[in-house]
Amino acid sequence: MAEDYKERSDIDRRKGRKLESEQSVGRREDDILNAIAPLSPEFERQDSTQQSRRNRLYEIMDAGNKDDGAAKAFDIFIVSLISLNVLAVILESVASLHAQWATQFYYFEVFSVAIFSVELACRIWTTTEKPQDKFHHPFWGRLRYLFTPTALIDIIAILPFYLSFLIALDLRFMRVLRLLRVFKLTRYSSAMTILLNVLRQEAKAFGAALFVLLLLMTFSASMIFLFEHEAQPEVFSNIPNAMWWAVITLTTVGFGDAYPITPMGKFFGAAISIVGIGMVALPAGILASAFSEQLHIRRERYRDKVVDALSDGVLTAGEAEKLRKIQEDLGISVDEARNILHHSVKGGLHFYTHCPHCGESLQDVDK
Repeated sequence: MAEDYKERSDIDRRKGRKLESEQSVGRREDDILNAIAPLSPEFERQDSTQQSRRNRLYEIMDAGNKDDGAAKAFDIFIVSLISLNVLAVILESVASLHAQWATQFYYFEVFSVAIFSVELACRIWTTTEKPQDKFHHPFWGRLRYLFTPTALIDIIAILPFYLSFLIALDLRFMRVLRLLRVFKLTRYSSAMTILLNVLRQEAKAFGAALFVLLLLMTFSASMIFLFEHEAQPEVFSNIPNAMWWAVITLTTVGFGDAYPITPMGKFFGAAISIVGIGMVALPAGILASAFSEQLHIRRERYRDKVVDALSDGVLTAGEAEKLRKIQEDLGISVDEARNILHHSVKGGLHFYTHCPHCGESLQDVDK
């Protein structure tokens, strides 16, 4: 019976094997989790003696190995260049500074665009090294990558420079587009990564909230147009114009350029203002709750890794180093990590806190 279970479990877990609808996915916890909620595959580093240039370049640019000196140097260089670009765009908007340092600003822009262009080309070239199967095709995989949010940000970061050679663009418009380079920092910030994950996971909830807000805005504009059009034909001349009042009222801003003067209009405006407080709080509540849940998931993931490392009663130097790396990758502070370790050791790992042979406490033994 046990051999039959082991054989079926091993067969079900074979990579790339497509299971029939009536075939078991396996009885182990990992089998069930991978069948229902599979994790994204991780980057597979090739052996150093056989590692291709493309694989090595991907490891430096995208794999996120903080122990790699080249990868760390690359991240610091790109982050510094992006920060200097944002500072240059801000300073360039000052007329006196632009007149005095126009040549230096231009050459720095040329240098930055050249670096960002090479970076984008390298990321496109190394796309096929990504662990996700959808990027493995040499043409379609790279094409799919070009439509990912990070790739679109990289394209927009250099687009104004090349567009200036083709069409005449307003200088202010180009500066705004160049400021979008700051979004390139999202791939280097753990906080922004968490926020993007939250927005991705709660997209349906945000969509539902925005849809309700749109319906309420349309209803508010229609009703205030009905109540106020005759009294204020210039302010509420049509429903599209009334939508401005609906937006500033629902968001509880109230600039004062448009407001009701009739009794029914005032009553309706007061009711909409009260409803608007709840509507504005709804997306904020969704965001705060999802952000807190993401942080909780990261702590639980680290706790699971700690339990796995301590499960044999011995913590090796290699396991300790791996836990430190996981802690950095998940953005967990030292205090949080120590608290998780403390509760893991004290809260049920009897085989770690006590000797597996004699049962005596290992915590009271003098060093």
